[in-house]
Amino acid sequence: MTRTSDLAIQAWLDQEDKHTADVIRAHGVYIQYVGGDQCSCCSRLGDATDDAQRDEQPPFAYTVGLFGIGHPELLMVGVDPGTASGVLNEVADRIRGGNDLVPGELLTFEGWTHRVTVEAVPNPGEIAIAANRFYRRPPEHSVPLLQLTYDDKQRRFPWETGYAIPPWIQPRPGEFRA
Repeated sequence: MTRTSDLAIQAWLDQEDKHTADVIRAHGVYIQYVGGDQCSCCSRLGDATDDAQRDEQPPFAYTVGLFGIGHPELLMVGVDPGTASGVLNEVADRIRGGNDLVPGELLTFEGWTHRVTVEAVPNPGEIAIAANRFYRRPPEHSVPLLQLTYDDKQRRFPWETGYAIPPWIQPRPGEFRA
């Protein structure tokens, strides 16, 4: 890489950092959404698909900003941008209002039929890249991350018999990497 391209990349990253900080100041959190390989099936939570032929990367989203107030960042995997931003913003509002989430906690939402349970993510440094960049933390000393795992249309979670969402859409904590 040339010195000019290094400077251009650094200028772009500086702008990203400023944008992230501005969004956190205005809204409390910044949501980093990564589109994955296929998203159309993710909006049909609970519709079974043939996961034997799937090796795509699911879309995912996580917050940046909660670590700054002493709370782990939040992650959702396998949902569309609207669902991710709605759920993550609502839960972030609850946290900023005084709730501290703990693994195993069950959350419900007005206007969204799914429930989520809170799970610790054992490999946050492999996922929360934008958060670690913002907080200037190396992956081995990553910001902590909690996965919000949602149930299927029959209200079953991934560890329950008959869970209808293919595992590639909502991998278990520790099985997913960005």
